[in-house]
Amino acid sequence: MKISEKEKLTDYQARINRVFKYIDENLDSDLSLDTVSKIAFFSPFHFHRIFKFITTEPLNAFVTRKRVEKSASSLIHKNFTISEISAKYGFKDNSSFTRTFKKYYGVSPTEFKKQNPNKFSKIRQLESKNGQEYPDYDNYICVINNLKKWIKMNAKIEIKKMPKMDLAYVSSIGPQNVADAYQKLIKWGTPQGLINEQTKMITIYHDSFKITEANKVRISACILLSKPNEIEGEIGFATIEEGKFIVGSFEIRLDEFEKSWTGLFVWMNENGYKKANRNPFEIYHNNFNEHPERKAIVDFHIPIE
Repeated sequence: MKISEKEKLTDYQARINRVFKYIDENLDSDLSLDTVSKIAFFSPFHFHRIFKFITTEPLNAFVTRKRVEKSASSLIHKNFTISEISAKYGFKDNSSFTRTFKKYYGVSPTEFKKQNPNKFSKIRQLESKNGQEYPDYDNYICVINNLKKWIKMNAKIEIKKMPKMDLAYVSSIGPQNVADAYQKLIKWGTPQGLINEQTKMITIYHDSFKITEANKVRISACILLSKPNEIEGEIGFATIEEGKFIVGSFEIRLDEFEKSWTGLFVWMNENGYKKANRNPFEIYHNNFNEHPERKAIVDFHIPIE
């Protein structure tokens, strides 16, 4: 039986999902084309073409960008030395790390950390490659204070230990494709009886919009599984492991999501918490289209150490 183009693409996406997970977990290891293509069960030539088609980036560029962006996040949220970060994310030595980092952000890792001193509770405003910063310290403090006031008025914040959660998901590259990812998930889950009023939709962010260009941010559109289900094709299986989280509960308009996330990270810094090396996510409790003010009732989760 001849396989359709749609079936091929679904199979390719499933294999690339495995690759995403492998890269995330092995940034300090060999991630050459020969090595990674074996994870997807493709020849190097075929894998190179498919990976670039799905992600719009060659593998080497994707891996280098992920290493640099994870390094940038560690510089903001951790107290690692340059040597520790260089080794952790697979760079040959400090000079190689510094040279590559400067190509992406225009400054050395040391200067980047100075511009973004997490120890003084300053939320980072250097957006990927654009160099956008608050013009002066007074304006900066004004913005931070306004965010703190807004969070105090609009969020209920708790520290919670969340249980392990099993998920079915569809990957999306860029926020412009998230709605389509959820439609695919709903189409798959509906005949299995997984979509109803009790279904919890969850969005996981594998990259930060403050570090990664928006159209390259990888996002997983998920539904929470209450029992084991057969996962196939483009639908992936993922787990959010049990852990401690800052949970911010909001009832907000769609244009207030970015402000909510930024404010929650400010709250985290102000209260002395450190982000853990896990992905933040959102859990939705309503359909905003059915809300009289078109607001989303949503919990934001920041993993902490």
